[in-house]
Amino acid sequence: MFQKFLLSLTVLLLCVMTASAQHRNCAAEEVLQQQLLNNPAMRQEIERIEEHARKFAEMSNDRAVVTIPVVVHVVWYNNTQNISDAEIQSQIDVLNADFRRTNADANNTPAAFQGVAADCEINFCMATQDPSGNATNGIQRRQTTVNGFSTNDNVKFFSTGGLDAWDRNKYLNIWVCNLSGGLLGYAQFPGGPANTDGVVCDYAYFGTINSTPPFNKGRTATHEVGHWLNCYHIWGDDGVSCNGTDNVGDTPNQADENYGCPTFPQISCSNGPNGDMFMNYMDYTDDACMNLFTAGQKTRMQSLFSAGGAREALASSPGCQPPNNNNCNAPTGLNATNITQTSATCNWAAVTGATTYTLEWKKNSDPNWTVVAGINGTSHNLNGLVAGTLYDFRVKADCNGNPSNYSSTAQFTTASNCSDQYEPNNTNGTAKDVPINTAFTAQIASATDKDYYRFGNTSSQKNIKVELTTLPLDYDLKLYRGTTLVGTSENGGTQDELIILNNATVSTNYKAYVYGYNGAWSNTQCYTFKASRRSTAWRTDGSDVDDLGEEIPVEVVFENAGFGLFPNPATDQVIVDVPMEREGNVSVAILDPSGKVALSQQKTLDKGESQFTFQLSNLPNGVYFVQVRNGELAHTRKLVIQH
Repeated sequence: MFQKFLLSLTVLLLCVMTASAQHRNCAAEEVLQQQLLNNPAMRQEIERIEEHARKFAEMSNDRAVVTIPVVVHVVWYNNTQNISDAEIQSQIDVLNADFRRTNADANNTPAAFQGVAADCEINFCMATQDPSGNATNGIQRRQTTVNGFSTNDNVKFFSTGGLDAWDRNKYLNIWVCNLSGGLLGYAQFPGGPANTDGVVCDYAYFGTINSTPPFNKGRTATHEVGHWLNCYHIWGDDGVSCNGTDNVGDTPNQADENYGCPTFPQISCSNGPNGDMFMNYMDYTDDACMNLFTAGQKTRMQSLFSAGGAREALASSPGCQPPNNNNCNAPTGLNATNITQTSATCNWAAVTGATTYTLEWKKNSDPNWTVVAGINGTSHNLNGLVAGTLYDFRVKADCNGNPSNYSSTAQFTTASNCSDQYEPNNTNGTAKDVPINTAFTAQIASATDKDYYRFGNTSSQKNIKVELTTLPLDYDLKLYRGTTLVGTSENGGTQDELIILNNATVSTNYKAYVYGYNGAWSNTQCYTFKASRRSTAWRTDGSDVDDLGEEIPVEVVFENAGFGLFPNPATDQVIVDVPMEREGNVSVAILDPSGKVALSQQKTLDKGESQFTFQLSNLPNGVYFVQVRNGELAHTRKLVIQH
């Protein structure tokens, strides 16, 4: 359940997993405050949507089964993030089961809540027709140079490394990508901007194939699509005050979110004997413990598709209807062969009645297609390609002047131009000498491939730094002096690896060991290796220092997309810790739940300074929001005051 002021804005819902505790978490209130500050005019639209939902709930017969076309935009940095069609279909299957109450675990709903558990009468289908009327499988793919998106919506725009939204009046847009900071996903409520409308999910928690426990049953998308369909958290985002509401009458009032898999009944806010509805999809329990929406939540969803509803147009979308191809079928069976660093052959199956074909191709990272028309056969050679690059291609047939729609898009990756000049170097004893202070590329080209590189330091240049960058997969790094292990870097995923040894023992026999975690490898993508040494010490945080030992200036950094706040809950005093890398003007404000400034400070912080102290004795108990601003950059966090 949520406080009344939550109705005043279309918000993004951000769901986060705390890795150490494996808990689902949501920063809806913080994002809400940010959006209120950025665009207060959105207040009127969400209030209109809420009023429409209230009026709809008073009607008795205006219900219909709705089918929503879905487009899934897969934005991937490495092969692990490029989830399969089967993984995507498994998620669509979960959405259909959860929203139609055909989920296999529906019987786990306690008897006390079975009477309000609802078939929401909402279906989901992969789009078969794109916004231009062409055939599609409902999946877009793009390899990006961005390894980790956040809630700034960059994943929703081609210009910032993502993919543009399809018409929100015809499709539910779902973006699947690598979300940084442990994010599971986030969603936009109805009434927000058209070009950011939809749901974002982390690739590791999407669908039921290869997904990560305890969020491996597709319920992250169910939860986020619930927000997209105007359902709020059932506890009200009001701390533990028991004063919130989700504007749904059949979800019991509860004090706060539930995690893991509680035992029924879980009583709070005097809601016994049945207690919290912790198995509701809009709580925070693990995937295996979620199993229902209620009739009241269904009413809110269905109101969106009624006359005047915010998502009314979706009910008549043609997105799941096969396109009219005038009896000239689109080609199928697309594949690429004879792939080299600079060329490839695109192939497709013959179409009955076709006289010629038109091929379109492009780099996956480019927005525009190159067109090759009038092809007489069922293949075409492409030349002048770039090594180690992902390409898209699609084909349409022409049946005596009657063209088909384009086929679904196929992809291929050209061979890498990594020379792997130091192979074979699979063992410590076969380590190859490499130049110092020089970056080069190489590959982990198979599951058994390992790379050892040898270099040395001197008495005048004892300080060593070894770097792995541009990692295509989860590669790790170890450093040996002879056979003695002296350093290890094993970051998760494709995060860069770094080992620093300042004032290291002088030796000509340092050996860097590069390997794929759990056998990760790629024979098409390179990593970059660099071993450096010098007389002055390296900073152990990995940032650089020039030869005179002076630090290179960097911009102000808000670490972990925020700032320190302690204690929280607070009694009479709170300290706001703003990480600073150089001098800058910073303002900090404490806002009450309505967004009104209760306390504020502004000052210039020098590098190394970071703290603001606020006395809270004159503020009543409750939930507040702390906002930190530095120029155009602003972040907000929740603060609870309990005297």
